[in-house]
Amino acid sequence: MVKFLFFFSLFIIFYSYIGYGLLIYLIIKLKRLFKPNAQRLTLNASPGSSDNEKTVNCQPSAVDPPIIFEPDVTLVVAAYNEADCIEIKLRNSLDLDYPAGKLRWIFITDGSTDATADIIRGYSSVLLLHQTERKGKVAAINRAMKYVETPYVIFSDANTLINKTAVREILKHYADPLVAAVAGEKKIISEGRDNAVGSGESIYWKYESLLKKLDSELYSVVGAAGELFSVKTSHFHQIAEDIIIEDFVQSLKICLDGYLVRYEPKAYATESASVSIREEQKRKVRIAAGAFQAMIILKKLFNVYKYPLLSFQFISHRILRWTLCPVCLLICFFTNVSLVVNGQRSFYEIFLLAQIVFYSIAVAGWLFARRNLKIKAFYIPYYFFFMNLSMFLGFFRFIGRKQPVTWDKSSRDIHP
Repeated sequence: MVKFLFFFSLFIIFYSYIGYGLLIYLIIKLKRLFKPNAQRLTLNASPGSSDNEKTVNCQPSAVDPPIIFEPDVTLVVAAYNEADCIEIKLRNSLDLDYPAGKLRWIFITDGSTDATADIIRGYSSVLLLHQTERKGKVAAINRAMKYVETPYVIFSDANTLINKTAVREILKHYADPLVAAVAGEKKIISEGRDNAVGSGESIYWKYESLLKKLDSELYSVVGAAGELFSVKTSHFHQIAEDIIIEDFVQSLKICLDGYLVRYEPKAYATESASVSIREEQKRKVRIAAGAFQAMIILKKLFNVYKYPLLSFQFISHRILRWTLCPVCLLICFFTNVSLVVNGQRSFYEIFLLAQIVFYSIAVAGWLFARRNLKIKAFYIPYYFFFMNLSMFLGFFRFIGRKQPVTWDKSSRDIHP
């Protein structure tokens, strides 16, 4: 039994962080081999109808002229006390490459007590929504959507900058009627902040971006980041105001409707890393608490029979990391100790030594990070340990109902 628990936990950890990515990469390679000229989209449930699978073959024509797809679109930005960066965000938003008159802007500053709203009022082309009461980002987005009159909407955070062609790159996916949302890429800028938080977060998001690209090609993205996320307006869900990670829930509710969420790496939002461990911990623990809340809201996705491909992606990419992996790390270590103590040698001794070295480096990384010492070799072990510890803290915050929908935002810079 001890050996079984050891190898089971080891398998879960490996599969969650490495194996799943390798598996879908091989599946996609086979898919390209057998269907090199067509993209096969398999829906788990036909939009608005039954749960039967529906297949669409998209075969590009060599003779048809390219179709210019430039629909009207609204950029929505929720900004709470962002006076230090809102001017840069406004200039960035107004400078996006898209035909005049087809792009509109809504900035919502509910509850802000600084000069954020006053700065936005200086831009006549931007619709400002402001009220003194602060109810959180979800309530702000829901209120802003009442003013959206375009068929498509793009959401972005106030402390991120979007690349100039992002709108075009996002909207091209809506030429496919099965696509109801598009996730952009999130890039972490760690230049000038050469520490465990910045480097670890940057590496993590690069890996996440790769997985999202593979997920999108296999079937659909399973969870978008709010830094840059687009939705077909008619498919937007009014999310309950107490939802913590609304972008994740929004994107998967669209998938449950039988539509697809595409990933577009050429549309990206850049964001600076958190300024300190404490700031990053606030963000990670909040997201972890929201993850457990989201699992309950999206419990239909555990029905592998009804949503075979989507459930496979959801569980493999998200759920295992959130639930079993942190526990399996503990099981793997203590069963390894038990096996060695009870006379199991060779492989088990070597693996236990490797675990001890890994966690020692992680702890050393934590100590060095607290003292602002820069040793890059310690960043990845530390950040891995830090993420899994945050899942435990987030779980206890969730069951104790101590995570409010409004929170103290993490301090981050914004660069023009």
